[in-house]
Amino acid sequence: MEYEVKQITELTETEIEHILQLWDISSWNSMKSDYFRTFFENSAFHFLLDANKNILSLIRVNYDFVLEISGTQLPFAEAVGLVAAQKKKGYGAKLVEYFRDYVASNNIETIGFCHQELRPFYEKCNVEILYDKAKTIKENIGTEWINSEDDDILIFNVSAKRKEQLSQLSDKNNAYLIIKE
Repeated sequence: MEYEVKQITELTETEIEHILQLWDISSWNSMKSDYFRTFFENSAFHFLLDANKNILSLIRVNYDFVLEISGTQLPFAEAVGLVAAQKKKGYGAKLVEYFRDYVASNNIETIGFCHQELRPFYEKCNVEILYDKAKTIKENIGTEWINSEDDDILIFNVSAKRKEQLSQLSDKNNAYLIIKE
């Protein structure tokens, strides 16, 4: 198995098609590669590959992710879209291990999110979890701010100061997702 990181411009047409197949999001299934590259322009893709360069698992890193906490904007790299080509083979867990080492060695402040039912997977991967803190992140939908649908914040690599800020989030101390225009 091989770990590989690619910028959006380095992805081949075949890789983009395979990523979309693995994600299996109905509204994205017919996405063309040019639009994919534009839609995910500030992203990097982390892969676990087999000997034939087939994707065993992948994580997308979104670099357009900013949370505002107590009036201060904090940019993070956001790990999203973790998927394995085959379940229960250890490909997702192995990729998480490589990914955590990568963001730590490159000092990239990286968080992710999960629903409660995925906690056991991330606990098994030794990813630090801030339980029930994602619900305190507000997202702007139209004219109102609503709570995130995720339950937990995953800490892949974050400074002690930022981790403290995230751990102090509550119903009275919300974070706000800032969308870059």
